[in-house]
Amino acid sequence: PARQLDLADPGRAGAKVVAFDLLFLDGRDLPRLPLVERKARLARLLQGRRGRLRYSEHFDVPGRRVYERACRQGLEGIVSKLKDAPYTSGRGTAWLKVKCVARQEMVIGGYTDPEGARAEFGSLLLGVHDPAGRLVYAGRVGTGFDRATLRALGARLRKLERPASPFAADGPRPPARGAHWVKPELVAEVAFTEWTRDGLLR
Repeated sequence: PARQLDLADPGRAGAKVVAFDLLFLDGRDLPRLPLVERKARLARLLQGRRGRLRYSEHFDVPGRRVYERACRQGLEGIVSKLKDAPYTSGRGTAWLKVKCVARQEMVIGGYTDPEGARAEFGSLLLGVHDPAGRLVYAGRVGTGFDRATLRALGARLRKLERPASPFAADGPRPPARGAHWVKPELVAEVAFTEWTRDGLLR
């Protein structure tokens, strides 16, 4: 059964709730107010409170500075908001989530079959060389290709096909279903958010 979260109890272990906006207070709807005014009311409401419910501070500085600091600290990214904007539901331009990404060159060791209306290939199967020089599977990437790139890269990959996987057998396992192996001659620069504990891209 679901349990009610006791936001007033600081002694109990568990999740904490970080409040970043206020849409309703004392019988009044607030979405039409500017964000800074809604947050000011939220800050007053939560001032001096302890426990699981926390107020989300904000930084009224250029977004690039906050973004660069967040990425240096290993955070996922930032959310930028127009401080004078009213609240609107759904996707829009008043709020933007910007993720921190890393970039690295990786060897293309194979590709998967396309799905749906996609042509040429689905995902590239990527690897990196370990200290012993073996190619270790590092994950797949299937986005960021326009039609021209799909056609050109698909043609090059088919010319490099080989029967066996080029990835080290004792490392992470690439998908076998729908996989086509290629000579590891092509390199791709890949943008990603982090390495998982299993040594794969996310």
